[in-house]
Order: sequence, then structure tokens, then C-alpha cells
Amino acid sequence: MSRPKIAIIGAGQVGGTIALMAAQKELGDIALFDVVEGLPQGKALDIMEARPIMGSDVILIGTNDYRDLAGASVVIVTAGLPRRPGMSRDDLLAENLAIIKEVAGNVREHSPRSFVIVISNPLDVMVHAMKKITGFPRERVVGMAGVLDSARFRLFVAMELGVSVREVSAIVLGGHGDTMVPLPRLCTVGGVPLSQLLGQDRIEAIVRRTRLAGGEIVDLLKTGSAFYSPAAASIEMAESYLRDKKRILPCAAYLEGEYGISGYFMGVPVVIGSGGVEKVIEIELTAEEEQAFRRSFEHVKALVDALDI
Repeated sequence: MSRPKIAIIGAGQVGGTIALMAAQKELGDIALFDVVEGLPQGKALDIMEARPIMGSDVILIGTNDYRDLAGASVVIVTAGLPRRPGMSRDDLLAENLAIIKEVAGNVREHSPRSFVIVISNPLDVMVHAMKKITGFPRERVVGMAGVLDSARFRLFVAMELGVSVREVSAIVLGGHGDTMVPLPRLCTVGGVPLSQLLGQDRIEAIVRRTRLAGGEIVDLLKTGSAFYSPAAASIEMAESYLRDKKRILPCAAYLEGEYGISGYFMGVPVVIGSGGVEKVIEIELTAEEEQAFRRSFEHVKALVDALDI
């Protein structure tokens, strides 16, 4: 039985880390693409040489030719410029949109049956462009945002309480940016509601840090943005698809009436299995949560409506 093929577009910090994690989990054979000659080839060879140590039998190739994406089951798009200190994700719009247009056209041509995970920022706009240009159904185009944002929320709660991250369940909705909507009301620690374990001031501080978590890393690195955690988040999504795990994961999904929104991507919980986005789960929000969610949507909508595609 042949292994599935995973195409990773962009061999920078995020793309290279995704390739390593996918090889460690033996999710499938990997084609690592980049426009920079030598970069994907070097990273692929480096990971190949680690295979005997990891005990992984998957094959990796590095390429500058989009034709090597042919037959991919999953395409993970990391291509684009990273944030620098003082920049918001939205500041990347013009430059990264041009890159996504080229990428989307080649995905449509060479991997027409693939499940596409977009990571490039500004996320909600880039995933919208990917869907529009490829013409893929909503089941097969999704944005990586909520898995990462929710992981950050879970980490900060676990650190505050001094407990295992495995005990913390949390979800973050909305756009991938400062308007994201963490939901403390639905956060539990070992099944216990967060509100029974922390005071409101500490919960609000964690929510605030979650919203600004990406920028915190950008400010520390100074020459780029987060890459280990976004890579891990995309791998969780890809694994759920490839192995039909049917995980409920918060992702940027194309809505068709859910949450009162049609024709836009927003971060909501979805079931990911072998059919792609198999179901959008609607959460009953409080009036305050609904207001925050709409505010996040209006920000995303304004950016998308200004697109030239």
C-alpha cells in the first residue's frame, strides 16, 4: 500500500518544521517546495539523513518545481513573508496575496484533489483567496488558526495553575488576529470550569496574552515569527484528515449560514476526517461572546472585501 503524499509549499522555518514533524509521525511521503533554489533540497536531505535515527521510512524530496506536487493528498501552504517587530498580520496583505495567487493556481493545476491547509498571514484573507482561486469545495480548504490560538490559551492556563496541559480544554473562535475570541466560559481544567479555579482578573490577563501571543514571539525573535507551534498545529489538522480521526478542531472554515455568516472564513470548531471539513459545529454564544465574534468577523470581512481577486 502506497503512502499518502504531503506537499509543503514554503521551506522556511514553518515549512521545514512541518516536514520534520510529518516525517517523525510517518504521515506520508513529503514534497517540500520553495522558489529559492537549494533551500528545500537542503532541508529535505537533512531530514532524510535523520530518518535512520528517527526510525522513519517516509521519503522526502526538496523541489523548486510545482509539478512535483502532483498527486498530493494534503497541501500545507506556509509561503509568504513572516511578521517583523511592530507589524500586524494585516500588514502582510499585499505582498503575501501576490504569493498566494501564484501558489493557488499551481495547487489547482497539480493537486486538484488535495485537502489544503493554509497558514500564511493574514490567515483569514489568504485562505479565502486560496478557495476562490482554486475553486475547491469548502470541505477541502481550511485555515490553521484556532488550533494554535487554543493551544496558546491552554498553555497559559496550565502555567498559571501548575497543571498538565493535557488537563486543559479550551477553544478560541474568530479571526486570527487581535480580534480573536477566546471563550473562558467553555474552558475546563480536568473537567472543572476555569471560573472555579481562577479569579476574573487572572482569566482576563490570560485572554489578553492569548490574543497578543504571536506578537510576543515576534518581538522576542526580532527577525521572524513563531514556527514550532504553527507547524505542530498544522500537523494535528493534517493527521486528523489523513488518518480519519474526526477530531473536533477550531479552524478557519468557510461558512455557509453557520453563525449567521455566509461566504467568508471564520475560526469555528469543525470535524476533520477523511472527507475534509465534515461538519461545522455551532456553539450557542452569550450576548457578549456574540458581540465579540461579530466584531472579529467585521474586521475579517473588511479585509476580504478589499481583495483584488
